[in-house]
Amino acid sequence: MTLVQLGIPRSLDLRDLPRAEIPGLYVHIPFCFHKCHYCDFYSITRQTEERMTRFIDLMLREAELWRDLRVKPKTIFFGGGTPSLLPLEQMRRLIEGLRNRFDFSQLNEFTVEANPATVSLEYCQMLREAGVDRLSFGAQSFNPSELSTLERHHNPDDVPRSVEIAHRARFTRLNVDLIYAIPGQDLASWSQSLERAIALNTPHLSCYGLTYEPNTPIAVKRRLGLLQPAEESLELQMLHHTRDCLAQIGKPAYEISNYATFGEECRHNLLYWNGSSYVALGPSASSHVHGTRWKNRPHLGEWEASITAGERPAVDIETLTPLQRAGELAMLQLRLSAGLNFDAFSTQTGCDARTIFADQLQRLSNLQMIEIDERGFRLTNKGLNVADAVASEFLAPSE
Repeated sequence: MTLVQLGIPRSLDLRDLPRAEIPGLYVHIPFCFHKCHYCDFYSITRQTEERMTRFIDLMLREAELWRDLRVKPKTIFFGGGTPSLLPLEQMRRLIEGLRNRFDFSQLNEFTVEANPATVSLEYCQMLREAGVDRLSFGAQSFNPSELSTLERHHNPDDVPRSVEIAHRARFTRLNVDLIYAIPGQDLASWSQSLERAIALNTPHLSCYGLTYEPNTPIAVKRRLGLLQPAEESLELQMLHHTRDCLAQIGKPAYEISNYATFGEECRHNLLYWNGSSYVALGPSASSHVHGTRWKNRPHLGEWEASITAGERPAVDIETLTPLQRAGELAMLQLRLSAGLNFDAFSTQTGCDARTIFADQLQRLSNLQMIEIDERGFRLTNKGLNVADAVASEFLAPSE
């Protein structure tokens, strides 16, 4: 009987992990000005500068705990929370500290998420000088009433102002996040927000349908009948309208929710969708290293206590079998417009997708949910409408 079967949590032994290089680094900054009621990411509000200073001290100590791994990031992503809430000098200290602890020699993308209401020219200039080359702004909507519904605390005009500041700080790689299917939103209102985002001419746009994650305040309000979610037919209409509009201006979808001019795709997120390895720092952050995955303790105090004690804060540790990895990779790659490439999949997993997914491929092709050719397979427009259900079919490959 294993320790896990006995009810004893498994601990992470770095000696059990392959010595191959790890190309991704994610850093979770949990601080927020306000907790938006649709957000399912771990975040906390009302933090002092002293607490943030201590957080950076412990973040760098956590980085020390992973130095025995071959973390050699090609991509870095600072998410949250609101990373741009960190005081300027603390953010500078965090970036410099990570550079001193990990090998940045192959770094080719460094993204920081920013709230349009919290950026300044001085802050953006510091990020650019520190090696950050990509900013992602959470606009969500350009309609004040929709921002209020989402409990976002910025004005629509903050977004173009922030993009202009970023340009003045010499950023060219920019993303704007939008949300559609907001309660009360119609296609005309969504189109107006989309057009305002297009007018900013950023090379990347992310457009997500609003989700009601369990235990979030917005999910509770929906359950109590305090708000009316968008009809599924309207949400699908918004999705296809977005894909058509952005394809026409040279920003086609490369993933279900992400659009970019050629060469401006988010390399860090492509690392996730292609099943690569990454280490994540900070409370609640999830890591995946060559088939073993874990998350950090999802509470700031517990995470702090682990780091202070010199312990890695990893919990929920799981090692996937080769077939499980193959199934998850297929599920992830089906989100990509390019879909799954048979040869690349075989090289990465040692499995022939045409064999282990034979039943799924035949059934879903007959239903016109996927299209298959000699190179691989991908979702059709019909399959896109039920993408999650189609992708889940690949989680149980045959021996």
